[in-house]
Amino acid sequence: MAHAYTPGLKVMPCTLLKKRRLLPIPGTVLAQMGQEVDALDVVAQTELPGKVFSVNVANRLAVGPDEIKNFMLKGEGDTIKKGEILAENKPLFKWFKTSIESTVDGTVEAISPVTGQVLLREPPKVLPIKAYVKGRIVEITPNFGVTLEAEGTFIQGIFGIGGETNGEIAVVVSSPDEDLAPESIKENHKGKILIGGKHASLATIKRAIEIGVNAIVVGGIHDRDLRQLLGYDIGVAVTGTEKIGLTLIVTEGFGMIPMADYTFKLLASRNGENASVSGATQIRAGVMRPEIIVPGFPKNVTECKKDQGRGWIEPGDPIRIIREPHFGVIGTVKSLPPELTVIGSESHARVLEVSLDGGEVIIVPRANIEVLEK
Repeated sequence: MAHAYTPGLKVMPCTLLKKRRLLPIPGTVLAQMGQEVDALDVVAQTELPGKVFSVNVANRLAVGPDEIKNFMLKGEGDTIKKGEILAENKPLFKWFKTSIESTVDGTVEAISPVTGQVLLREPPKVLPIKAYVKGRIVEITPNFGVTLEAEGTFIQGIFGIGGETNGEIAVVVSSPDEDLAPESIKENHKGKILIGGKHASLATIKRAIEIGVNAIVVGGIHDRDLRQLLGYDIGVAVTGTEKIGLTLIVTEGFGMIPMADYTFKLLASRNGENASVSGATQIRAGVMRPEIIVPGFPKNVTECKKDQGRGWIEPGDPIRIIREPHFGVIGTVKSLPPELTVIGSESHARVLEVSLDGGEVIIVPRANIEVLEK
């Protein structure tokens, strides 16, 4: 076979990216076609209906449901403040008077003469959608959002937690096989995206949260630290909604695995520049990877790659092995033998030959690798 199809991580110095930024429910699009936007610009927004609270006016005033409108001081659609009187009776003797105060700020949604209930709704909450990446609007989806286009460095990780964030890249280790230590995180790293080496411990992550770091990008993390950080195990599911105080992206895998040299050097070349990162990961059908995007051309690059990858591997392609006994090892495809080969489990599978640094060549099942697109 001349080539084989396989999923892969993208590690691209410069490519053309398109990002769709859509609201979950209809709203207002604020950006214009062709407009240049920054990462933090709001391109669309909508209002989420406020929570509804029920007040049993009939019961509290000891009247029939069909009588409550006679005691209401507020009508449907009226605004009301927390603590303001919603309804009250008018007894002959004032010490028998009963007043019902609103427990929330909002509006009177409904008054029911059937149930005797009054529904109060909190004010709507504005839900903005930011551009996330600096770029240009190339498509408008009426009432929902936009598609923007940007050229820049694009790097995918293996796994991440935490949502979208932005900040200045700060490389805080000298090599990809150096640990990101707690003492390396300083006060001036607040709001930044820290690039580590092979590992970030639980103490390091907690230190970063304490300082106010926006994101950490490292080669590996121990799964036990992740459990302690979150308080639960992450199964085969979607991440990205965790509220831990920062976004964490792992580029290589679980354990103490040095960041791929190419990835580290590429991130280091963008040191001091603003980047957009997302820890959202989906490890099932419709795979979604965590990502780091740095708008603009890196040093010594004058043209961006316009395609998004061919989707297969060929001899000469860089790959990462994703299963033991060579988990995390980076190599280059030497050949793709077409015949089935007996592997360690004594089953027959298609394999490839991988050249490692130092000249060693190993045989690996094709299902055990992913391509590193560069």
